[in-house]
Amino acid sequence: MNQNPPELLVVDDELSMRELLEFMLSKEGYHVTCAENGNTAISKLEKQTFDLILCDIRLGDITGLEVLRAAKKNNPNTVVILISAYASTETAVAAMNDGAYDYVPKPFNNEELKQTIADALSRKTIEHDRKFIEDELKDKVHFGCIVGNSPRMIHIYDMVRQVAKTRTSILITGESGTGKELIARAIHNESDRVKKPFVTVNCGGIPETLIESEFFGHKKGSFTGATQDKQGLLEVAHRGTIFLDEVGDLSMPIQVKLLRAVQERVFKRVGGTRDIEVDIRIISATNKLLEEEVIAGNFREDLFYRLNVIEIKVPPLRERKTDLKILAQHFLDKYSKQMNKDMKKISSYAIDMLNKYDFPGNIRELENLIERSVALSSTNILLPDSLAMSIHKRRWVEGVKDRRYDLDEVSKGVSLDTILSEIERAYLQKALECTHGNKNKAADLLDISFRSFRYRVDKLKAE
Repeated sequence: MNQNPPELLVVDDELSMRELLEFMLSKEGYHVTCAENGNTAISKLEKQTFDLILCDIRLGDITGLEVLRAAKKNNPNTVVILISAYASTETAVAAMNDGAYDYVPKPFNNEELKQTIADALSRKTIEHDRKFIEDELKDKVHFGCIVGNSPRMIHIYDMVRQVAKTRTSILITGESGTGKELIARAIHNESDRVKKPFVTVNCGGIPETLIESEFFGHKKGSFTGATQDKQGLLEVAHRGTIFLDEVGDLSMPIQVKLLRAVQERVFKRVGGTRDIEVDIRIISATNKLLEEEVIAGNFREDLFYRLNVIEIKVPPLRERKTDLKILAQHFLDKYSKQMNKDMKKISSYAIDMLNKYDFPGNIRELENLIERSVALSSTNILLPDSLAMSIHKRRWVEGVKDRRYDLDEVSKGVSLDTILSEIERAYLQKALECTHGNKNKAADLLDISFRSFRYRVDKLKAE
């Protein structure tokens, strides 16, 4: 079935720009009408309905903002994208407040502009019945508290539904910050145990001297400070779910004692003689490769197989980048509400900036970034210069594609020489790339002498 091409109105007082945009957009299959000034554009708007308007801010008579307001008054569903060589945060904010879809600075990249237009028209198609679409997207984007509709997340949602009704032990694996606890909670909430306790145990955060008592409880007088009987977390979770977060951090002695509880759902309190039976669903999570820990002798093989009946692998954010925009908007809405701010939109250019970062801290790092940006922003639109990226830039080493830098790794031991060598190599290579191999100019870019530059290059070649 043939559909009419989208109707676009291009408004610019420069003939060359109008001709360029008309030629470029006509080749994309759009029907393009041009206007040489703002009043002409408004006149055309009164006679015809346009799907999208591409309008310069500075026109010969009135401003692009006035065209925007007239367009929205005439037809609120018309999408308006403003362009300008005189970009400013204030103008961008005013444009967004008046209903502009986006604000594109000149000179623009042709391909990026075409993509912005395509995205805007796509969104317009979706939003023709906003309430219906919001209800549809709620099911597709959210699964409980989990946000994302990438294929890998949809697969995880399907797995959650399949395993939720069983008593089977689940092992959730993935890097720190990927949302493993949210998935554990989703399994619990989808199960028939939803009205019973969901007990989280941070296996790496309990002191070794207390962990046995925390798990199994203790009898009064069983050790110094045990002034009364105490239930362990396994008892607290009776008929519900116990979530063993970072289970790979458990010591071998505790693994031995936990094994019986996992196998038989039976244990004794510290200092006690009576067996205590519990009905619990066990869900574990780890950011370690437990198979490798088993081979290395750091994790019991029998316990591993008891916990890993079904494994759910959670992808890092860099492998589900299609969810980034949805997640960022989710956190923007969350923290705008918490901080009583009226922030409703993230600029497409800000999203582009986020997409260029690998987020080694995953969703937790993205959430922290958006929270901080909302707190520091003085506008109600999150623009590129509103993003509080400074705390992350230390890990933005362009050119290092296969190495992620995470300061949390320091607690486990790192090779500083190796890390610094990789960073140095990346900057040297980038400087040479920028100067097309001219070492003198590359040294100038890095603010070092040519002799120092040559020495560093030779040193890295020898490694």
